[in-house]
Order: sequence, then C-alpha cells, then structure tokens
Amino acid sequence: MNILDLKKEIAPSILSADFLKLKYEIDEIQNTSVKILHLDVMDGHFVPNITFGPSLVKSIRKSTNLLLDCHLMVSEPNDWVEPFAKAGANHLTVHVECESVNTQTLLKIKNQGCTAGLSLNPNTPVSAIAPYLEDVDVVLLMSVFPGFGGQSFIEDSFDRLVELVKLRGERKFLMQIDGGVGKANIGKLSRLGCDLFVAGSSVFNSSNRGIAIEELRKLL
Repeated sequence: MNILDLKKEIAPSILSADFLKLKYEIDEIQNTSVKILHLDVMDGHFVPNITFGPSLVKSIRKSTNLLLDCHLMVSEPNDWVEPFAKAGANHLTVHVECESVNTQTLLKIKNQGCTAGLSLNPNTPVSAIAPYLEDVDVVLLMSVFPGFGGQSFIEDSFDRLVELVKLRGERKFLMQIDGGVGKANIGKLSRLGCDLFVAGSSVFNSSNRGIAIEELRKLL
C-alpha cells in the first residue's frame, strides 16, 4: 500500500504528540483505524521552528507499519530526499516556495521509492502548482502558516481548495490539507474534494485518540 491507495483518510501529526512518550503515542494511533502518520520536519530556516531529522524517522519506522508521510519544511529539500527515504519514509512532501524545488526534485523522490508531494503555503497562489501537475502524487494545501502546531484554520483555505480541485481536473493526484483541521471544518473540506486530512491537536489533545479519530471520520 502507498499513499495513492488511500481515500478520505486522516493523517495524525506527531507534532502535537508528547515526545517524552512518543512510542506510546504512536502505538495508540496504530491501534486505531488510521493507516498513515504525518511527520513534520522543520529545519529552523525555511520555518522558524526545529523538530527532528532522519534518525527519529528511522526509529519510528522500526516501531510501526503505518505509512510515514514526511513533510519537509526545509530550505534545501534536495539534500534530504535520500536520507529520509533511507530512514523509512513512504511519502515525501517538499514546498513549491523553495527555489531549489523543481520537477527533478519530484523525480528524485520517486527514484528513492517514495511518492512525491508538493506543498503550498497560504500566501502562495494555487497556480504555482501548475508546472508540476503531471508529476506530483499529492498536493498539500497549508491552511495555516507552517512552523508551529495548534494554529487556527485560515478560512480562505476553502476557496483555495476549490481552485485546486478545478486545476486538478481529471488528473489522479490526491489533495491533502494541513493546519487547524478538526470537527468544525473537516466535513466541508471533504465535500469540497479533499482526500487526506492532517490532524494534530484534534487527535492528540484528546484523552482517547481512537474516539477522536472516529468522530472525525464520521464527518468525512
């Protein structure tokens, strides 16, 4: 199975997990209906925060069979494709805003055996994705500005999703949304055509992650 086999799937983001007991957190998620785990990689340059690198991904890979969806919020993503792929990532997303990102970046990701995603920040025109429509597997629409978890959903993201759906046309790539996703908006996002839903606080801030996930799933 890879990310392209999924449809209307919730991807819990460990950015909102308790890193002191991360294995317990991941084990709990693995015991739910979830098939994919979202890993936010931040380098302190492309975004102001720092999270983790390939070594943690390698450790997570040893403890779970979930698909590992690595979102590379880094200034030089081409340098990190191979290390994260070798660490066990199944899917790698890079940002269209990075000057070094181009079609060759997406092909490099695929040559490492991963599926390739491209992300758009809230202030980047959706049309910026146009040159890559034939090569991308997933387009990740940021509904907050990347760098920190727990932010509020930007309402303009609904219109941006509609624009992206039109741009996709008959192409088969999936659409993913990340930032402030929860009960208040996940149903509408699904109806507008989104396929994958990154959920951090709405899952990990719940005392029962399984119930939180199923409550979100019912709204899809």
